[in-house]
Amino acid sequence: MSDATPILHMLAPQKHMSPFDVNMAADAGYKVIVPYINVELGEVTGLIQDAIFSRPPNYGVRTGFFMGGKDAILALDMLDAAKKAMVPPFECSVFADPAGSFTTAAAMVACVEKLLKDKFNKNWKGVKVAVFGATGVVGFASSIIAALEGAEVQLVAHRGVERVIKNADISKARFGVDLKAVPGETDAQKQEIIANAEVIFAAAAAGVQVVSKEHKALAKNLKVIADVNAVPPAGVEGMELFMNGEKLPGCDALGVGPLAIGDIKYKCESGLFKQMIDSDKPLVLDFRDAYTLAKKLVGLG
Repeated sequence: MSDATPILHMLAPQKHMSPFDVNMAADAGYKVIVPYINVELGEVTGLIQDAIFSRPPNYGVRTGFFMGGKDAILALDMLDAAKKAMVPPFECSVFADPAGSFTTAAAMVACVEKLLKDKFNKNWKGVKVAVFGATGVVGFASSIIAALEGAEVQLVAHRGVERVIKNADISKARFGVDLKAVPGETDAQKQEIIANAEVIFAAAAAGVQVVSKEHKALAKNLKVIADVNAVPPAGVEGMELFMNGEKLPGCDALGVGPLAIGDIKYKCESGLFKQMIDSDKPLVLDFRDAYTLAKKLVGLG
């Protein structure tokens, strides 16, 4: 491993780099952190090559790039562009986590998987999952992770099914998973979805309740429900912030609250930054790597 100074270049397609991610990187051990804003996809190659050619090859393992923003597809495209820009032996590590969504999704899926294993002796194979907030970055990543593990995943549309169909098509093309887009605009549609689900991921916008006590009363097959929304009202009525396997009021399902998920998310993002710093070879990290680490953090790895 090189003893060169750990340097992290953080790319944001919007006008701000997340202070959360900057703080996480600093606490993980990066000594020099440089944010770049309003970065376009076509600029990634030049930035990568400017960085890798400025240091000898053995310094590459201490040079990192972070892809932020609020668009999961764009972050993955930037990650792909970064990989293609490498000129071995001149390489560096790259980590995508737009809006913290990849590590949040990985944490949510791992926390639910732990309960499925411990309480129901099940893995993800064939489990019926409904994802609310499916067009968001956390909903997108969590649906793909669960589907890759063998779950039958429904993406619930709350404002027109076309956007959700587009996400399902992208997921099929990029990752080979079959996600089913279903309309959930009306209460009757939501009732049917919830009545048939075994797991629910509530990943809608902050402060938006997607599952009410009336919905929970219909959830006869529901085993676990996870909610990433920490802003009142809860995404799932009756969900408490620190719930982690306790029974939700009004149904038999077990709850996983946003701060239980957040604890694993925090450790996961920090852990991936540390992996880049400590590795003896350049790494390329996305939500699949986040999920691998999250499973270890909850005791499944």
